[in-house]
Formats: sequence, C-alpha cells, structure tokens
Amino acid sequence: MLNIVIFGAPGSGKGTQSDFIVKKYGLVHLSTGDILRAEIAKGSEIGKMADSLISKGNFIPDDLMINILNANIDLYPTAKGFIFDGFPRTLTQAEALDSMLKKRNIKISLMLNIDVQTNELVKRLLERGKTSGRSDDNLQTIHQRLQVYEAKTLPVIQFYDRQGKSNRINGTGTMEEVFAEICKAIDSVK
Repeated sequence: MLNIVIFGAPGSGKGTQSDFIVKKYGLVHLSTGDILRAEIAKGSEIGKMADSLISKGNFIPDDLMINILNANIDLYPTAKGFIFDGFPRTLTQAEALDSMLKKRNIKISLMLNIDVQTNELVKRLLERGKTSGRSDDNLQTIHQRLQVYEAKTLPVIQFYDRQGKSNRINGTGTMEEVFAEICKAIDSVK
C-alpha cells in the first residue's frame, strides 16, 4: 500500500499535485482542508469551530483533527493507499498518524515537501483569493498562516527526515515539472 504525506506551505500546490497523484497512482486523497470546508458549508458544530479558527489563519486543535482523519480513513477500507494533504501539521499529529496506520498494519511510504519561496506563496495566494472566494486568502491572514505553518511544521519535517521518508520537491517550476519530480520520488519507493 502506497501512503504519502504531501507537505508544503499554503499556496505551494499541494492540492493540484495531489489531484495528479490520484489520477496516476489511484490513491484516495484525504485533504483536511476539503473535509473542514465541507463541515463549514454544512454548518456543523465542527464546521463552526473550524471556521472561527481558519478565518484567523490558525490550526485546528490536534485532538479534533486526529479524530476527524481517523474516521475518514475508515471510509475507504479497499483503498490502494492515501495521500494525506494538510495532515499531519504538528509533531503530535505525525505521531498519531503513524499510530493510526500501525493499528491497520500500514505505514507512511514517503513525505513530499513541496518547497516554494515565501514571496511566490503570497503572490499565488492573493491570486487564488481573487477567484476562490476563500476568506483566508487575504494578505493579513496569508502572513499569519505562513508564520503558523513555519512555527508548527518544522518538527514534522524533521520527524520524517529521521525516518528517511522526507523528499524535498522544488515547487517553483511548471505544474508538469513539479509532478515529474514527485513521480521520481514516488516511483523510488514503490
């Protein structure tokens, strides 16, 4: 089973690249952002809490995200593998994901870290904000999201580095160039 953590700051292209990976490798894409936006659209209690945090550029509490993801994994008992997009974002979440998967006798195959310079991320997110309607794609929230991302996620990158599963992907080329680099990393562990 092929299980991938796709990592990168907001605006790095994780969603786009995840779609390409799903098409080529037949994996299930578990995007915590998509899951939370669906909860917000439904107006659920989880959605209301998530909206109040996300709109300010903050993360959802670890225990809540862990429970949400655990429930979503169980929705796909015949999956060939998963792409975890937006999770884990903290060391606690990374350790919990390993534990969740171990109980199912599976593990993370690799972590893809799509690396893009900050000025390019801001440009991309502002551009996306013009068409997406997402409340978190404004300059103030973008800077907050990038600061939170940097502060919380370095330990996660180090966690996968220690396991020998971390792969840095240059995210500044064309979508096709980035995807070609991703395919090389994935094919090396298949």
